[in-house]
Amino acid sequence: MTGTTIDTLRFATAGSVDDGKSTLVGRLLHDSKSILADQLEAVEHASRSRGQDAPDLALLTDGLRAEREQGITIDVAYRYFATSRRRFILADTPGHVQYTRNMVTGASTAELAIILVDARNGVVEQTRRHTAVAALLQVPHVVLAVNKMDLVGYERTRFAEIVEDFAAESGLTGFTSVPVSALVGDNVVERSTHMDWYEGPALLEFLENVPVGTEAADAPARFPVQYVIRHGEVRYYAGQLVSGSLRVGDRVTVHPSGETSEITGIDVLGVAQEAALAPQSISVRLADQRDVSRGDMITAGAKAPTLTRDVTANVCHLADRPLRVGDRVLLRHTTRTVKAIVKDLAGAAELSVNDLGRISLRTAEPLALDDYAASRRTGAFILIDPADGATLTAGMAEVNSPA
Repeated sequence: MTGTTIDTLRFATAGSVDDGKSTLVGRLLHDSKSILADQLEAVEHASRSRGQDAPDLALLTDGLRAEREQGITIDVAYRYFATSRRRFILADTPGHVQYTRNMVTGASTAELAIILVDARNGVVEQTRRHTAVAALLQVPHVVLAVNKMDLVGYERTRFAEIVEDFAAESGLTGFTSVPVSALVGDNVVERSTHMDWYEGPALLEFLENVPVGTEAADAPARFPVQYVIRHGEVRYYAGQLVSGSLRVGDRVTVHPSGETSEITGIDVLGVAQEAALAPQSISVRLADQRDVSRGDMITAGAKAPTLTRDVTANVCHLADRPLRVGDRVLLRHTTRTVKAIVKDLAGAAELSVNDLGRISLRTAEPLALDDYAASRRTGAFILIDPADGATLTAGMAEVNSPA
């Protein structure tokens, strides 16, 4: 198998109302030359009709008419752009507390989160909530973008105060802080001449160079079976290798049965390979005829997942209907769906939409779970309403995996 370079960064943006998040995203797209001429012309025309001299770059992201009229972003908008160094998938999430579930959706697959703060206001309640969601989702990289530095005279001391407050209140130690002015363009794509005291990279420069793709590749091998393909007596197990790597000759375990076998073949896009690396979609063949079906998980290596029917997790409730103790739900984990009952909500009577909470569940069949902190793909699950198939809750499991 030839080595491949993961050159796509998925990142999410979050900020309180009027922190300038849409302008920041628009500035990233504009200054990286990632918008079409007709898009820019439409923005310039809309800006002139409002009596604005300069293009309102926020209109590049606030595409819905309702958003434009209200001046707010109300849904997750996905933007795709690229530079010579990397491709980007940007989830522009809303800032209001009532749209916490939208941020959870946008940040759930992100490898980096940009949390925006207005330099005049500093850390506010929504900043704390956005940071809590990023921490809950174990987003590997967090950037604190202190925006509107032009409105505080580009003061170094003000920037330092906000960074210190954020560090103290968030408890995060590994975040990166960048002073920016999205409106003017300082430190967004090009380094600012107004803040020569700042020695770090511009925001886009950091996004182009931050390590990506290491989490899935370095984790233990986890292969949830999505399809079983039969050719005569030969069975192929197909799906996505969500973490780690597999090689021909590896000894593997099938969960939840616990049966073991050996990999005798790996196909990637129909071509035989000696090895596969996450997140490739593959099919594998085993040496023994095992009873393997959709929802089973094939694993390799010493660090096995925890096989359990008792699930404890941090959650964000996504549905308008509340979740209560005693509710019967479906739990979907990777490709496996099982029946479950809500046993406890950490003392709460119920979880309402956008609530962050803690839950205990009992499943009808065992699940092969990893701790979410160790593996976002195999530690995550969703709860589904069995009556109509609606998604109710997003969960991040806490388990003690064996060494």
